[in-house]
Amino acid sequence: MTIITRARLAAAALLLACGAASATQPATMRLDYLHSGNALSESYAIERVVLEPLPWPGDLDRAIDDTNRGVNKVEVVDIKSGKLLYTRGFSTIFGEWRTTEEAAKLTRGFGESVRFPKPEGPVRVRILKRDERNEFSIVWSVDVDPNALDVVRKQPPAPAKPIAIRVNGPSPQKVDLLIMGDGYTKAELPKFEQNARRLADYLFSVSPFKERAKDFNVWAIAVPTEESGISRPSTNTHHASALNTRYDIFGSERYVLTTDNRALRDIAQHAPYEFIEILVNNDTYGGGGIYGQFSTAAASNDWANYLFVHEFGHHFAGLADEYYTSPVAYQSTGERPEPWEPNATALRDPANLKWKKHVKPGTALPTSWPKAEYEAHSRDYQKRRAELRKQNRPESEMSQLFKEDLAWTNALFSKVPNAKVVGAFEGANYEATGYYRPQQQCVMFDRSEAFCTVCAEAIGQTIDLYSRK
Repeated sequence: MTIITRARLAAAALLLACGAASATQPATMRLDYLHSGNALSESYAIERVVLEPLPWPGDLDRAIDDTNRGVNKVEVVDIKSGKLLYTRGFSTIFGEWRTTEEAAKLTRGFGESVRFPKPEGPVRVRILKRDERNEFSIVWSVDVDPNALDVVRKQPPAPAKPIAIRVNGPSPQKVDLLIMGDGYTKAELPKFEQNARRLADYLFSVSPFKERAKDFNVWAIAVPTEESGISRPSTNTHHASALNTRYDIFGSERYVLTTDNRALRDIAQHAPYEFIEILVNNDTYGGGGIYGQFSTAAASNDWANYLFVHEFGHHFAGLADEYYTSPVAYQSTGERPEPWEPNATALRDPANLKWKKHVKPGTALPTSWPKAEYEAHSRDYQKRRAELRKQNRPESEMSQLFKEDLAWTNALFSKVPNAKVVGAFEGANYEATGYYRPQQQCVMFDRSEAFCTVCAEAIGQTIDLYSRK
């Protein structure tokens, strides 16, 4: 297929998704702001208000978020009438950073954005934060007038053209997933497209995405870089890239994010999107995911399929990590508040377990599993993993270790009574004790290929929020 033909097809697909709805859909408004602070305090400051080039991609009939997820929530309120126009839950990089050791020593600022349908008149945009009782309260409020003189209404030309990976209908009726590339040179753009198609295909082979594939549109966009790959500071590897994505976030060698929100949004705005997954052109194991922001995955790693799906689970459905033996940047406080995430619990009231409808009568809570045996194996495995990274061994050796670990875990769990049971299994949310997960295995626990029952349900609820049946 020629480049011209491919470009025409992409333009036609974009017209199908956005053009037909442009007459009825409002513009997309974006509020960019600075979120700063430390472990003890935080503050907000407006940066700019932008009208994005494309119409609002979402369903106006599903403007109110009923999933109750995220550390934060945005509310858009009509000033004149007081009517609540739009809400969405989300989490932030700042929220993760302030749990690190560094946040106790200094103050940092992170760029953030909230997007919403352009209102007809002035609105009050409120940022809310969840407390330890899981109740939201307002932490920042700013008035936004869509007709103000300082609203940015004209954007530079798109630095790259979006590619239509899957188009199943108009954007307001579908979930719009944008796959972005970082660290791909101009010569490697065909590789990026191949990676995007391959990983999208894999996502829709995993339940419940498999059954709901027609509810999604998938787009791809990548701005080429001069050098191949992204920065990995721990190995003295530094590359300039369009999204400024890098490894070693918060000192974790496998944690991949971008903290350049403005660069991300200025490129993403040229394609319809509600969710973003960034593919980095590296073979070193790594990824990351922030609920309602974006997720990342190393596209050339042997475990790219797992990384793509696992990290997208964080970003898309607000799923918690269920593992607890891997080192993380997060600093434990010793407290065990009830998590907001749908797949983790402190189990303070077993009779009202948040996923109790999936638990068969007579199932013990907590639910037994070979925890001691698993932890003994995991301690040895983590030592070997750390040593491989310390010696900067070839990535193939790390991949082989992962295969051996998963095979051992599968063998252990396959022969125990509660292998497929939904219950409350201690060990989750980075903590060995005090937090519980729904099933022994899940994509969010280890490198398994399937989501547990509870995670699958949470994913379905998010799809329902964005896709019109």
